[in-house]
Amino acid sequence: MGRGQILARTTRFAACALLALLGGAAGAQDDSGFQSYLGQLRSQALAAGVRRATIDAALPGLTINPRVIELDRQQPGSDVAGPVAMFAPYRIQHIDAQRIARGQRVYQAQRGRVASIERRTGVPESIMVAIWGNETNYGAYTGNFDLLRSLATLAYEGRRRELFAGEFVDALKMLDRGVPRERLKGSWAGATGNPQFLPSAYLRLARDGDGDGRVDIWNSDADTLASIGNYFVDAGWRPGQPWGIAVDVPAGFDRSHNTNRLMSPRCPRVFARHSGWRTMAEWRSLGIAPRSGNWPGDSVLATLLEPDGPGQTAYLLTGNYRVILDYNCSNFYALSVGLLADAVAR
Repeated sequence: MGRGQILARTTRFAACALLALLGGAAGAQDDSGFQSYLGQLRSQALAAGVRRATIDAALPGLTINPRVIELDRQQPGSDVAGPVAMFAPYRIQHIDAQRIARGQRVYQAQRGRVASIERRTGVPESIMVAIWGNETNYGAYTGNFDLLRSLATLAYEGRRRELFAGEFVDALKMLDRGVPRERLKGSWAGATGNPQFLPSAYLRLARDGDGDGRVDIWNSDADTLASIGNYFVDAGWRPGQPWGIAVDVPAGFDRSHNTNRLMSPRCPRVFARHSGWRTMAEWRSLGIAPRSGNWPGDSVLATLLEPDGPGQTAYLLTGNYRVILDYNCSNFYALSVGLLADAVAR
């Protein structure tokens, strides 16, 4: 090996060693800062009324989770002007024959239970089942991240500190309510159970559907469905209204007169794709035609969404579609819930 090669290899080795040293130092600094931040979470939890014994049992041993930070930083931004993907590939992947068939089996098996929930809440049975199917594939995968570790990490990272610090405290309140510590598993972002509720949603909206005195959204189908139904009632579901209908838009349709001139402060990228609101009667007069089924009532308000562009299937979406968006602020998600619900109920 020549002198130049030896020098180059030595330089590379030194650089790698320095990067490893700096990375280790940064990791140590992060862990030290995280442990210090846990003291702030302790104070916040005590001020919120969490029992001291719960805090003393939960906080020791918590460490920062670098994978959670990595996943959080991979989340897309909300740039309205950025490129938008097509819905068709997403639909093929998320509303496949297997998920529909399994949903139909769940739907039939739970008819007695979900029918009573629908009578109480006005939320269609099929919508509750479709949420369950979209969130966890009917309970097949609910996530294996430790909730307290994930939420503390996200709060420490600081991008949405107030949100995740509050969710961490609410997770401790779940322990105070008797939820076993081992139940606190879920997504990297802190959602848990069959309906993937954040701790705040669990405390506020989860319900005992089987009357056993416990609210178990991890193992009880009845509690899962009752909790989803209650979430939708709280979000403003309007009984008797569909979520939307698939429609055809006529050639030459003038979209310039139907643009949405309002900017939503929540999920602007999602709502920017919708038209302005018109009644079903007005949409019909403009030549919009349903692909199948009947029109909702003439006075029902709806927006138009063309997720794959002009010439492809479009949708007229009611206020109930926006209730689905409250669960997950994504047009693709909300459309897949509605379409899966329709397929499951056939």
